[in-house]
Amino acid sequence: MLGLLAAPALLGLPRSVRAQGMPEWLAELKTEWAAFRGRYVTREGRVLDTGKGDETHTEGQGFGLLFAAEAGDTATFDRIWDWTRRYLRHRRDNLHAWRYRGDSVDPVGDQNNATDGDILIAWGLMRGADLFTRPNLEREAALIARDILTLCTREVAGKLVLLPAQGGFEKRDHVVVNPSYYVFPALTAFERLVPGPQWRRLVSDGLDLCCREARFGRWGLPADWIEVPRESSFKPRLAASWPTRFSWDAVRVPLYLAWAGQKDNPALQACASFWTRPTAEVPAWTDLRNNSLAPYPGHAGIQAVAMLARATQDPRRRIQELPRVAQAPDYYGASLIMLSRIAWQEARAGAPTV
Repeated sequence: MLGLLAAPALLGLPRSVRAQGMPEWLAELKTEWAAFRGRYVTREGRVLDTGKGDETHTEGQGFGLLFAAEAGDTATFDRIWDWTRRYLRHRRDNLHAWRYRGDSVDPVGDQNNATDGDILIAWGLMRGADLFTRPNLEREAALIARDILTLCTREVAGKLVLLPAQGGFEKRDHVVVNPSYYVFPALTAFERLVPGPQWRRLVSDGLDLCCREARFGRWGLPADWIEVPRESSFKPRLAASWPTRFSWDAVRVPLYLAWAGQKDNPALQACASFWTRPTAEVPAWTDLRNNSLAPYPGHAGIQAVAMLARATQDPRRRIQELPRVAQAPDYYGASLIMLSRIAWQEARAGAPTV
């Protein structure tokens, strides 16, 4: 298997630079994308979450746009975007309904959005605009980014906070936040789409809140869900209505930190340390209240993120055996593998950092 340090890192660099020759890593990315597309993308452009009954989420549509753009697959990119607009786009704004259930009488019964899904869709469109030289895609991305900033952020205790959705997460004395929804490299890039200081503030406050203040348990890890008190004298705490874990959601925090070049961030360092423990297996999760570990290992997607996190802390480390999409048990694991592959190349290529 090709090691991820075996070729120049050009992902995220200008299209003209990436187009020079055909680096081995890009050929491998195309191969992995073909495997992902064959397993999880329908001919119509739906990305199927096979771990949740073949539902479709905006998160998956965003991942699909991102992967198709990086692989240069314009046909699939267009199908994914066309399907997303047709079935999920809001009429009242430029955001999207978060879920589509194909076996339901009303496939889009919940019109609430998922902010990370909208971020990923806008980012995928933005990158597609760059890589395919299609300015119209950037205009679409800008519309989404503007509505994310307007409709999905709030001032809470002196910080600009990213809401998980337009509705449902603002309580009387606190706001519920999902740290993994902060796709830091995307939020940084959005300043080009919608110029203004709010993006930098959103990123800076997000790094402070989710990656410095809100770390828990023996290893000081980020949580899947947290509560941010409206009173500034209180610290963020574990969310009461969700499992108190570092698991399927929070695993994306170190992924996005690595992608954003935040190798010295304490949350990324803590994750790398947690995944470098003497035990042979990478656990699927840890409970941040009692420090217990999952009795089973994390799947190939979590292993990929663990390899990425460890590599950011050791310049001598080589990612020789990043898991393949074919090794993933489901859509989400395969997505983490694809994301880790792209993130590592961009972190090495000197893509803009936070």
